[in-house]
Amino acid sequence: MTTGERIRALRQAAKLSQEELGAKVGVQKAAIHKYETGLVVNLKKSTLEKLAQALNTTPSYLLGLNDPPAQAQPYHPTHSIPILGRISAGLPLYAEQNIEGYTFTDLNGGAEYFALRVSGDSMNAIGINDGYLIIVRRQDEVENGEVAVVLVGEEDATVKRFYATGSTVTLMPQSTNPVHQPQIYDLRKTPIKVLGKVVKVEFYL
Repeated sequence: MTTGERIRALRQAAKLSQEELGAKVGVQKAAIHKYETGLVVNLKKSTLEKLAQALNTTPSYLLGLNDPPAQAQPYHPTHSIPILGRISAGLPLYAEQNIEGYTFTDLNGGAEYFALRVSGDSMNAIGINDGYLIIVRRQDEVENGEVAVVLVGEEDATVKRFYATGSTVTLMPQSTNPVHQPQIYDLRKTPIKVLGKVVKVEFYL
């Protein structure tokens, strides 16, 4: 589902008209229509947060990064995780050179998490903008279509939608900038290593 389809599905489940949702968010009915039909894809941070609040969900769910919350829960950060800047293929993930600081998260469940500072606009169409923090769950595999942090050969890590078919991996950008095109790799020639799945976007810089 796209962000627009998620907005429409949640709005309909809440039995709200486009006009009623617009009133909650502070925009016109026409704007809600544009969001739902994909005419506007790069929603502002403030708008995305207002939509999530009005629809009793999270910005991360609207962006397609995680499952809908079972119910609204207060935010209680419980433990710190490292903020990584550049992740280099030649260094361990938590090498001192990679860590630029720490942040707190309420995610747990026994999994291992790290935060990554986003550089560039290759994923801005789903709200992952330059300078934002993404929260990543460490795992070696992801499902096709999930947003993942991936090491490509001897290059630095990249954040893309991940698709694997046989010996071919496609890393798909989600950008309003046409310079970003799908990256297609033959695993027999270029090693691809999944570092984790993006589960949350933090909007503070």
